[in-house]
Amino acid sequence: MNILLLYPEFPNTFWSYSSALWFVGKKAVSPPLGLLTVAALLPEKWNKRLVDLNTASLKDEDLHWADYVFVSAMGVQRPATAALVRRCKAAGKKIVAGGPLFTAEEAFFDEVDHFILNEAELTLPPFLADLEKGTAQRIYRSDAFADLSLSPIPLWGLLKKKQYSCMSVQYSRGCPFACDFCSVTAMLGRTPRSKDGAQVLRELDALQASGWRGPVFFVDDNLIGRRSAAKRDLLPALATWQQDHGPTPLLTQVSIDLADDPELVQLMCRAGFDQVFVGIETPDGASLDECGKRQNRNRDLANDVRTLQHAGLEVQGGFIVGFDHDTAATFQRQIDFIQRSGIVTAMVGLLQAIAGTRLHERLQRENRLQGGSTGDNVDGTTNIVPSMGLESLQEGYIRLLKGIYAPRAYYTRLRRFLREYHAPQVKTAVDFSQVRAFVRSLFYLGVIGRERWQYWYLLAWTATRRPVLFPKAIRLAICGHHYMKICRRHIAAA
Repeated sequence: MNILLLYPEFPNTFWSYSSALWFVGKKAVSPPLGLLTVAALLPEKWNKRLVDLNTASLKDEDLHWADYVFVSAMGVQRPATAALVRRCKAAGKKIVAGGPLFTAEEAFFDEVDHFILNEAELTLPPFLADLEKGTAQRIYRSDAFADLSLSPIPLWGLLKKKQYSCMSVQYSRGCPFACDFCSVTAMLGRTPRSKDGAQVLRELDALQASGWRGPVFFVDDNLIGRRSAAKRDLLPALATWQQDHGPTPLLTQVSIDLADDPELVQLMCRAGFDQVFVGIETPDGASLDECGKRQNRNRDLANDVRTLQHAGLEVQGGFIVGFDHDTAATFQRQIDFIQRSGIVTAMVGLLQAIAGTRLHERLQRENRLQGGSTGDNVDGTTNIVPSMGLESLQEGYIRLLKGIYAPRAYYTRLRRFLREYHAPQVKTAVDFSQVRAFVRSLFYLGVIGRERWQYWYLLAWTATRRPVLFPKAIRLAICGHHYMKICRRHIAAA
């Protein structure tokens, strides 16, 4: 059996880093971890081939070779996925589909022959058994949650790893919190499940054995969802692994209450983590109450961010505008908070209601939904009828983007971060891709870039005041180039 695994093209968004990847000679940020895991769940004797359309084109000969095509995608890839499915069907191929997009919207993909929904560790085996008997059904789904100890090591050998800026692994699924706009708990539950440290180390060993030596992204929605297990097992195991196999920079997603636990912070730093994405959402308490984000209530969020920065964790932040309690003053409060906190990578989006979330259910009851979510929470659109009015919301959003991603504002925030940030405990050497990125930035940011004056001031400032952070300053300057281009596109379209 020949199996072709396909990952649709990711659109040009805040997180695609399309304008930054060229500087480091890469084509995509990270690989399709779900498809690599599914490949490992398929019979070993089957032939497997992966085409990530973010790094390569799909050739007719690939489709001709395949007996079955497996497609996985997220909501933001919906248009590219629909086109890909049509092409596969036109080629006469049997299509098997799974992943977040299809789990939420399988009814919209009539061309798909078989749906493997929810978690593949549970729904793929019965499909394979039925397929062998010639009785395969169209839809396989499960309300149960998978035991992650049964999840296999992804088939890293299917990848052309040099095309990516980082690799991905997964330690846990689920989140203990109940933010009403988030689809994580709807899909994966509020009781986090995790692998043990030894299992994660086997995956990292396999990744290194395949030739990878760069950063690794732990894709967990909240790495510290099972705090005691992370402290007792995972993080000490990673710290030991770093001593024997590192240094490997790690990044992940956590909740802001990490700042309450100095021991946990230090364990993460010793394990090699130097970047964490945190859902800040808003400094407004009423809006936090509205969306059920209790873990962010009654605390000094800016001070929490500084606590993590001082420990050696670069905080990337998610922010939302469009809550019912937001007012005309909300946009300036967001600007002031982001600038004051030194969160360089600030992902600010309009509130969207994702199918399956409590927010979607509430707004549906209130007759305040307008179509489906795009899956891109920073594209300047929303599928809800906002209480402040759509025009006011969009005008405020554009003002917010201008306030944080104009060159002067961005580079001022970047220098504030560099003043607060302490170098990570696990130190990595500068590699060729970083040198190439710096050389390219000298011209594209320093000569023809709109940010050129700010760029040269940053280089001089960092070289004299925080020289140890010079590589990080260059990386964030290049990332800022991408963020500014995305924001200018939204502003021009408004």
